[in-house]
Amino acid sequence: MDDMNSQANETAPAPTKHYSEPFSLRRLARTNSAQLGILGVFLTLWLLMILAAPKTFLAPNIYYAFMSSIPFFALMAIPLTIVVIMKEIDLSFPSIMAMGMVSFSFIFNHTAFIGNTTIQVFLAILAALLTGTLIGWLNGFIIVRIGIPSLVVTIGTQFFWRGAVLVLTQGANFSLSYIIKTPFYPMLVGQVVKYLPMQMIWLIVVTILGWVLLNRRRFGSHIYLIGDNINSAELMGVNTGRVRIQAFMLVGLVAAFAGIIASFYVAYFWPSLGDGYLLSTLASVFLGGTSVFGGVGTILGTFLGAFIIGAIEAATVAVGLTGFWTQLIYGLIIVLSVIMHTYLRKRAD
Repeated sequence: MDDMNSQANETAPAPTKHYSEPFSLRRLARTNSAQLGILGVFLTLWLLMILAAPKTFLAPNIYYAFMSSIPFFALMAIPLTIVVIMKEIDLSFPSIMAMGMVSFSFIFNHTAFIGNTTIQVFLAILAALLTGTLIGWLNGFIIVRIGIPSLVVTIGTQFFWRGAVLVLTQGANFSLSYIIKTPFYPMLVGQVVKYLPMQMIWLIVVTILGWVLLNRRRFGSHIYLIGDNINSAELMGVNTGRVRIQAFMLVGLVAAFAGIIASFYVAYFWPSLGDGYLLSTLASVFLGGTSVFGGVGTILGTFLGAFIIGAIEAATVAVGLTGFWTQLIYGLIIVLSVIMHTYLRKRAD
C-alpha cells in the first residue's frame, strides 16, 4: 500500500501555483493609451495657457465662464461619442435642440387651463424630451430599416427640423421669463455655490451616466462590437438594429435636454438655437480620441476635449491674438491630437 501511494505521488502532477501579474506602468499605459493621450493634451495645453496668460487662467472668473457655457455643447458630445464609436454620425442635434423647445412652448401655451406655472413647465419639459427622443428614433429607423447612411439622413433631418422650427414659429423668438419663478430654473441653471453653476453639475451627471452605460453595461459592449465589426456582432447574437436605434434616441433625448438648459439660462428662445454648436460638439468628440472608423472612443476623452475646445477662444484673446486665429488653432490642435491618438493606438496594437 505504501508503494502504491508513493507511486501515485510521483505520477501526480505538481500543484499549479497561481501568480498574479505584477503591476506594470507599461501595461497600464498600453490599456489606457487613449485616455492618457487626451489627458496629456489637456494638461499640456492648460499649462501653456496659464504660462501665456496667468492673469486670466489663474482667476476664478474664467473657470466660472467655462462651466457656464461649455456644458451647452458638451452635453450633446457625450451621446454623440457613443454614436461615433458605433461607426455612425448624427448631425441633426442642433435642430433637435430647437425643435424640443418648440414643443416646450406649444405644451406650455396649451396647458394654461391648469393655472399652475410649475406644472405647466414640468409638462412642457417632458414634451421637449419626448420630442427629442422621437426624432432620434426616426433618425435611427430610417438609417437601420431603410439602409440610408447616417451622414445623409442626419444632414437631411437637420435641414428638415430647422425648417419645421422656422415654419411653426414664423421665425419669431419669444421670452421664457415665466420659468424664473418655478423651481426648475434654479434646478437646471442655478448655482450650487458661488462658482459652480447647475449646468456643470448636469454635465458631470450625464458624463458619469454615459461612462457607466458605455463601460459597465451590455449596451456599451454591443456599441463597441458594432463599431468594430457589425457582421461579427450579428453573428454573436447582438440585435444591432435595436442598439443603433437606441443610440440615436439617446442623442435626441440629450440634445433636447441641452436645448432646455441653453434656453433656460437666458430665459429666452431663438429659432436659431443650436446653430453654433455643431462644430464645437464634433470637435470635442474627435479631439477626445473617438475614431471615425468606429470601435474606439472614451467618454472621458470627450469630456476633456470639450473643455479644450471651449478654452481655445478665450486663450487666443487672452494672449493678445485676434479672434481670426481661433479657427486656425482649432484645426491645428485637432489634427495634432488625432495624429497622436493614432500613433498611440498603433503602439498599443
